[in-house]
Amino acid sequence: MKTTDFARYLTDYLGTYLSGQRNFSSHTIASYRDTFKLLLTFCRDEKGISPECLVMDHIDDDLVRAFMDWIEATRRCSVATRNQRLAAIHAFVRYVQAETPERLLVHQRILAIPLKRTGKPVVSYLTAEALESVLKQPDRNTPAGRRDLLALAVLYDSGARVSELTDLRVRDVRLTQPATITLKGKGRKTRHVPLMSGTASLLGDYLEEKRLTAVHLLDHPLFFNSRRQKLTRAGISYIIEKYVKAARTQNTVFLPDKVSPHMFRHSKAMHLLQANVNLVYIRDFLGHASVTTSEIYARADDRMKRLALEQAYSFAVADDLPAWQDDKDLLSWLQRLCR
Repeated sequence: MKTTDFARYLTDYLGTYLSGQRNFSSHTIASYRDTFKLLLTFCRDEKGISPECLVMDHIDDDLVRAFMDWIEATRRCSVATRNQRLAAIHAFVRYVQAETPERLLVHQRILAIPLKRTGKPVVSYLTAEALESVLKQPDRNTPAGRRDLLALAVLYDSGARVSELTDLRVRDVRLTQPATITLKGKGRKTRHVPLMSGTASLLGDYLEEKRLTAVHLLDHPLFFNSRRQKLTRAGISYIIEKYVKAARTQNTVFLPDKVSPHMFRHSKAMHLLQANVNLVYIRDFLGHASVTTSEIYARADDRMKRLALEQAYSFAVADDLPAWQDDKDLLSWLQRLCR
C-alpha cells in the first residue's frame, strides 16, 4: 500500500520531532497522540475517510472547525479539553507548514482558529478535617490497606501530581535524615521534596514489608499491584474514590462531590499557604515554573481574604453617634409623613 503524506508527517512528528528535537516527556507526547487518535476517528466516522486514505489535502480549516464542534457536541468534552486538542493541532500545523509551502494559506487559516475563552476553574481542596477522615479509612491490618494509606500520604505530603506518584521508583526514596523523595515533573524537571517524619516512617516499614531494600530492586515501581506492575492513574483514582465513599458514610465532615488525585496536591498547597508559608517556597515545592501559577491558591483561600479585609478595615463611622430615636424633630416629621 502506498503511504500518504499525512501518515509520514504524523509519524515523524510524534515519533521523532517531539521526543528527539523538543525533548517532550512521554506524557506530553501521549496527549498529542490522543488528539490525533480522535481526529482519525472523526474523519472515519463523520467524514467517511479511513485513516489509511487520509492525506494533508483533507486537513483544512473547515475540517478542523468541524472536529472541534464534534469534540464538544458528540464527545461532550469541556471547553478546556477542546482548547487542548486545538493547541495540539496548531503545533502539528506549525511543524508541517515549512515542508508544504504550497499549502501555507490553508495552514494560516487553521492557525487562525481561536481558542475559546473559558472561565478559570475553582480550586477545590480538602480541609484538614476532611483529609484526616479519608486517611483514617484504609485498613492498616492488611497489606493492601497499608499500601493505600502510604500512597495517599505520599500524594498529599509531597504535593505530587498523580503521574509523578505512579512513576516513583524505589531509588527515588531517601530515608536518611532529612528524608526526601525525588519527583520527575513536567518538562522532565526534577525536584527533591522533603517528607514529614510520619510519612518517612511509613515508607521505611513499607519497603521492608515489600522486600524492596535490595540493590537490584532500585528501579522497581514504588507502588504496584498484585502483578507487580506499577499503579496507574486509574488505580490511584479508584483507591481515592473507595476511601472517600467510606468516609462519606460516616457523615462527620464535609467532602466535595468529586475528590480527584490532584485535589490532594491542591490541599497541600492550601494548607502550606494557611500556615503562612511564602508563595515562593510553595512554587518550588510544587514545581511550578512561575510564582504566578501558585497565586491561584492565594486567590482561592476565602478565610485568608476575610482576615486580610478585617485587618485592613477602618470604621468610617464614629461609635458615639446619637440614636435616631432620640431626635424628637425627626420622629415628629416621620409621624406626619405616615398620615
